[in-house]
Order: sequence, then structure tokens, then C-alpha cells
Amino acid sequence: MVKLDIMSDPICPWCYIGKTYLDRALAQMPDHPFTIEWHPFQLNPEMPADGMDRRAYLEGKFGGKEAAVQAYLPVVQHGEAAGLELKLDEIQRTPNTINAHRLIHWAGIEDRQDAAVDALFRAYFNDGRDIGDSEVLSDIADGIGLDASIISRLLRSDADIDETRARDKAAREMGITSVPTFIVAGQHAVPGAQPTDLWLKVLTELRESAG
Repeated sequence: MVKLDIMSDPICPWCYIGKTYLDRALAQMPDHPFTIEWHPFQLNPEMPADGMDRRAYLEGKFGGKEAAVQAYLPVVQHGEAAGLELKLDEIQRTPNTINAHRLIHWAGIEDRQDAAVDALFRAYFNDGRDIGDSEVLSDIADGIGLDASIISRLLRSDADIDETRARDKAAREMGITSVPTFIVAGQHAVPGAQPTDLWLKVLTELRESAG
């Protein structure tokens, strides 16, 4: 088996697009060698705990509405090319994602990590839900087969907050500045939302080198 570590944030559209392309490659090679683990990387680590208005965030980041629209145009185009219906206009708030990352961690303990990442992407980009809200996160947990009452209790605590922030910091200290970033076998970094064909090539090369 080959470890594939993925640094990602649930509010990163390129991460959603990149996962979609990777998943298609894995589906075409069901005997693939990857063992996948998702790791936290907050795009907005200084975001207030309860998030902020999405429009205000985008206009502040990009310097106005028109600039924000232009900045997200490639996202929309690549999303459509990947077959994703990104409903960006329905997103009302930009959340702090520390709790979403905690949920991904807890889902991993129950071998539900991939399902959690998928559900968070869909909730945010397709349904416009506030994935910084504990009730939303508990509902997402329930939808992927986790015990919502346990997740709700954990979210009310400080469990794994320090660890999650430390893992985020460790990724930055490794030199990672943007997501998604994929690390193959602990040594080969593949940045960005790479197309399915590239992943098929990587998987083919791994299989041939192992054979």
C-alpha cells in the first residue's frame, strides 16, 4: 500500500474539484494501492469562531464585488468541467472550519473520513449550509453513520482543538501554502486540483514499480 496524505479545507472549492478528479481515477482502478488520510489546513485560521457574512468576506478579500466575481469565475468553470454544480450564490456565511476538521478527524477513527469530507463539501458548496455550525456538523455526522449525540458532545468540548491546530501548523512548516496538496508516499508533493488522467498515470506507475 502507498500512503496518500491530503491537505485540504472543506471550504476550498479547488479541494472539492481535486477530490472529484481523484475519486474518478480511483474508481477506474479499484485495485489501487492508495491508503488515504485527510489532514487539516485552514484557509482562514484567524476567522471568528462563528464565521462571517460571505459577501463581506469576499469583498474584503478581493477588494469589491466585481473582483470577487472575477476571482471565482475559474472556480465555476472548472467545477462545471468536473460535473459539479457549485451553488456559490447560496452560501451565506464563510465559517471557521476548525470544527469541521475535528469532525473529519473523528470520522477517520470510525473509518468514515472520506464520507465526512464528501458530506462537508456537498453541504457547503451544493446546499449552502453553514459547516461552522455545530448542529449542522452533528447532522452531517448522523448522515454518514456516526453517533450524532457523541459528535455534538465532542463539539461542545475542546477535544482535539489543539491537536488540529498543531497539525495545521505542521503542514505550513513543511512549506505548504495552498490546498489541495497531495503527498504521495511521504515524499512527492502534488499541489492543486489535478486532472483524472494525471492520477491514472501516477497509479499506473506505482503499480508497475510494485510489479
